[in-house]
Amino acid sequence: MFKADYIFARILLPLIVGIGVFYFFPTENLIVTLSIISAAIFLLLFVINFTYKILNAYKFKGISGFLFFTFFFSFGGLLCLLNNEKLKADYFAKKDYKLLKIWVNDEPEQTNDILRFKARVISGYLNNNQLKQSGQILLALKVDSLNPIHLEYGDELIVSAKYLDVEPPYNPAEFDFKQWLANQNVFEQAFINQNHILKTNRNIGNPILKFALKLREAQVNKYRKLIKNDEAFAVASTLILGYRADLSKETLAAYSKTGTIHALSVSGSHVAIIFFVLDFMLIFLDRKRGTKILKFILIFSLIWIYALITGLSPSVVRSAIMIGIFITAKTFARNKNGYNTLAFAAFCQLIYNPFLIWDVGFQLSYISVFGLIYLQPKIYKWIYIKNKWLNKVWELIAISLAAQIVTFPLCIYYFHQFPIYFLLGNLFISLPLMVIMILGIIVLIPFADKLSTIFEWIIVSTNQILKWIADLPYSTLSSIWINLPELLLLSLSLGLFIYALTNYNKKLIYASILLYIFYASLIVYDDWVATKQQKIIFFTLRKNYAAAFISGRETILLTDLNANDKNFHFFVKPALEQAQISKINFINLNRDTLINHFIKKDNQIVFKGYRILLIDEFLNYKNLNIEGKFSSLWLTGNTRFMLENLNRHIEFKSLIIDATNKDYKIASFKTFAENNSIPQHVLKKNPAYLVQLTQ
Repeated sequence: MFKADYIFARILLPLIVGIGVFYFFPTENLIVTLSIISAAIFLLLFVINFTYKILNAYKFKGISGFLFFTFFFSFGGLLCLLNNEKLKADYFAKKDYKLLKIWVNDEPEQTNDILRFKARVISGYLNNNQLKQSGQILLALKVDSLNPIHLEYGDELIVSAKYLDVEPPYNPAEFDFKQWLANQNVFEQAFINQNHILKTNRNIGNPILKFALKLREAQVNKYRKLIKNDEAFAVASTLILGYRADLSKETLAAYSKTGTIHALSVSGSHVAIIFFVLDFMLIFLDRKRGTKILKFILIFSLIWIYALITGLSPSVVRSAIMIGIFITAKTFARNKNGYNTLAFAAFCQLIYNPFLIWDVGFQLSYISVFGLIYLQPKIYKWIYIKNKWLNKVWELIAISLAAQIVTFPLCIYYFHQFPIYFLLGNLFISLPLMVIMILGIIVLIPFADKLSTIFEWIIVSTNQILKWIADLPYSTLSSIWINLPELLLLSLSLGLFIYALTNYNKKLIYASILLYIFYASLIVYDDWVATKQQKIIFFTLRKNYAAAFISGRETILLTDLNANDKNFHFFVKPALEQAQISKINFINLNRDTLINHFIKKDNQIVFKGYRILLIDEFLNYKNLNIEGKFSSLWLTGNTRFMLENLNRHIEFKSLIIDATNKDYKIASFKTFAENNSIPQHVLKKNPAYLVQLTQ
């Protein structure tokens, strides 16, 4: 029915489609339906194959192929639903438990006095009864500064917590933390103090993972003793061990702007380096069948030992599985089809965890490897170079081009930037990365720590050169925002163009050009809309206020935040970048301002005909003598002004209540609005308020 060469490449597509479709329809009833459909089709296919010659089934290859596609589609959907924690009958959040017994199922991460970690629920306590439960929860624990609690992976705890759904993003273009956690099967969170937690002195985590984390901790401590430069230590720990070290903003920016950020994430490239080095060192074992198997055992074992050293982080485990399948096929399989092997690796991982298809690292890893298998040899053949060393340089260029081309659409979709000097950055990082990886592992071996000085110098020098490349003019195209339809158009256009070039198909080249013209037209239209936009965004924040008065590509940002504030970067800046704003004027409510069409004076704001009356702390216990019509009243600064005392000659259409007001004040303002049938927009735990203005 399918050619054996590509069997997994063919069944992977319907499996992914099934997982993707039913992820958005998490219904318990569908589990039974999909189970019946999958079982029925499986039995039918079994009968067809068992009686293949008798029924002359070769005449119905189309029907058999359709049945295979349908089976893996429904099987993928079934896997997705069965792995969804919320659909389980004993999911803890279906009841309101005051106490939960949990265990820490990842490595706790501390920022200031807040310790965050994911935990798996064991049971809940209700009416003095302990009931077995399932599910995961994200906990943010405020640590006692005088007597901080120490938590490790696997620790069993009893917590008193009021758990809530993870909050969705409230502002335009804000990072969707809720969706990110949902892709990891986490839907609830809780914020607790240290005195609301009790350790049972039991550790019930996976002993192998616990050992791996302890082993990594020991290696990190060794790096800390050997490496004096803090930045070099952070890079070494992150790059080699996958430890979440505190890298400076400058270093992160340098790697990001040069297209080498992948070097700081322990992933497929790092495992591949170890594989190629080991493969080269043990090449003498390829002569006989027996020694070839010995070579396989050694490489396979050493790769998984490295995975243990990195704490069995998901990205390394994923890469180790992928490389493991490749070397298994290389050693034992007669047919060494790279596409089928890659598809088999993805198939195995999705069977174990179907939610991996939403993991950005998973997507980029497999797409980049596909690019290396398919595109790199074709790019390499473009130029023939006789010189051995120049040929090696061209080979590295071909690798970098192949990986960058195939991942280009996803990179700008997720990260909104494109490094102009990625070739220069990747050419430079290739050799140092290999040396850093090899030396970084060697210095962990007893009696080899004398090489740590050279190891540290290489890292420091690499960082300095990357920073120099990043500081070159026009080093990166940033603030590139494309939506999902544009991503699909760009990907399809690029894919068709590459396939057409490699197969010399003129029709497909024309088709890819037409698709790209359509994509470019959408981009031009977005650009035109940005130049004509007139709107106001009142942002939802936690304790601050921010409102962007946008005209074309310029905005007046009325806020108590500054350009370096993390809240500005997380909640406000993404929306302005998405709106293609090129100029931001920061002003404060305490200052009267006149800029173009924006006027802020005497507690009044006028912008493009939209009038706002500010009710702030300066009006506490005062009477307003203002008259006129206003679009909105903006309540800010936890004002004590009594809305009931408003001048009758003041007319307004809505209330805007920002997060600088205390909760009891917000409740009071809401009550006033409801009693007087006035629309209200609370800028705290509610979607941002967008006002579209007519031109």
